Amino acid sequence: MLIKKIQLWEENEQVSLFTYILDNSMEFQVNKKRPCIILCPGGGYLGTSDRESEPVAMRFAAQGYNTFVLRYNTCFSKMEIDFNNLPETNEKAVYPGPLFDLAKAMMIIKENSDEWFVDSDKINICGFSAGAHLAASMGVHWQDELLKERFGVSNEMFKPNVVILGYPLLDYNLMKKEVEEIGNEWVREFWKVSNKAIFGKSDLTEEELAELSPTNYVTSNTPPTFIWHTADDGLVYVSNSLKFAAELTKNKVPYELHIFESGVHGLSLCDETTASESAHINPHCGHWFDLAIEWLKQYQ
Repeated sequence: MLIKKIQLWEENEQVSLFTYILDNSMEFQVNKKRPCIILCPGGGYLGTSDRESEPVAMRFAAQGYNTFVLRYNTCFSKMEIDFNNLPETNEKAVYPGPLFDLAKAMMIIKENSDEWFVDSDKINICGFSAGAHLAASMGVHWQDELLKERFGVSNEMFKPNVVILGYPLLDYNLMKKEVEEIGNEWVREFWKVSNKAIFGKSDLTEEELAELSPTNYVTSNTPPTFIWHTADDGLVYVSNSLKFAAELTKNKVPYELHIFESGVHGLSLCDETTASESAHINPHCGHWFDLAIEWLKQYQ
């Protein structure tokens, strides 16, 4: 396996692409280029979670995928955050900074597809929470002029084969409404800081919130999508996934949606390999991975 750290931007050490590329052995029955998965860890655009990075990459690699972990621009350099003593912020985390990071990662993978034995037509994106917002944003915006103008290449360069979304944030207006209705002070403070990370400010209009909500941009060009969530997620509400699925239905985009009855936010693989507390061990929700692999096979 080729494990390598690639700095995406010369002037920015925070943004890196980590490769987990399987060896190409002639012993394998089928000797052909492999599909790949780009993982976008969550973290509220404040940081990127280790729990949704390498352990998940290893799980996909075990299924025959060349896997990449994208550490995109986030507000802070570490996930350990004291809301009462916030560290210096990274202005490059403001949208569309992270989207440009993902686009650059896709370009690098396609440019090295022969060397890395990657099937450039089968670049899949899997994101969790805020990382799922980033993955979904690429799914709905890959054809936009914004990316074409920024990189000067065909938009086909940025088209994902499929998108996998775990407990995704997909509608900021919906989130604002539910956060206000539930009235949890910690959750309210978290989203205030998180919104500042991606929007550049905390007080936002409905129009500004709508602009960064992938639910508002689903079209027939959106790639097939696999979504999983828990019904009682207390940080990113399940209504995000339900509304996005409704938009996929309207636009006749193939998708699969799994809503598990119960589980905390941030489950990742739902077992001991990614747990930081006992609530992260949830065998029933852990079925999402096998379901996703089974679903992926029809697009590989």
